[in-house]
Amino acid sequence: MDTTSGLILIIALAVVIGIVVWIMSQRRRTENLRKQFGPEYDRAVTEHGDQRRAEAELAARQARVEQLHIRQLEPADRERYSATWRSTQARFVDEPAVAIAEADRLVAEVMHARGYPVGDFEQRVADISVDHPDVVSNYRAARAIALANERGEANTEDLRKAMVYYRALFEDLLDMKEREVAR
Repeated sequence: MDTTSGLILIIALAVVIGIVVWIMSQRRRTENLRKQFGPEYDRAVTEHGDQRRAEAELAARQARVEQLHIRQLEPADRERYSATWRSTQARFVDEPAVAIAEADRLVAEVMHARGYPVGDFEQRVADISVDHPDVVSNYRAARAIALANERGEANTEDLRKAMVYYRALFEDLLDMKEREVAR
């Protein structure tokens, strides 16, 4: 074998190794994003219509939230918010529409206290999906019902579902998560 053939073989081998490493890193990235985002991963793929674009969006969310100063609540704040939630739930019996509006405001207040920006709803959902992927779909559903409620289009069963969805997110926001501590 001459020098040129040996050089071509080495270059070809390097290219093949590079491609294999790239494919493995892409698979690992996909696996990590699926694990972190859970059902939100599939939703993003469906929404974007392309796995690469969805993964880029999810990675951008992750990077954005890493720049935020997300913090745990102090025990006194956690207890105060819990008491407010119990009051809001109790109000549901007599005034379900009012209770849903209060639940929506309380969730936003807790998010703000934790350090999440609370301006635009879609940005709020994207930010929450990083640390709370299992309940972000609940938040979307609860918010849709709350908006229907504002238009007078939600019935009592809809409002009950919204309260359950808000409670799942609320409880998740109050609990300490291992991944947040690790960050």
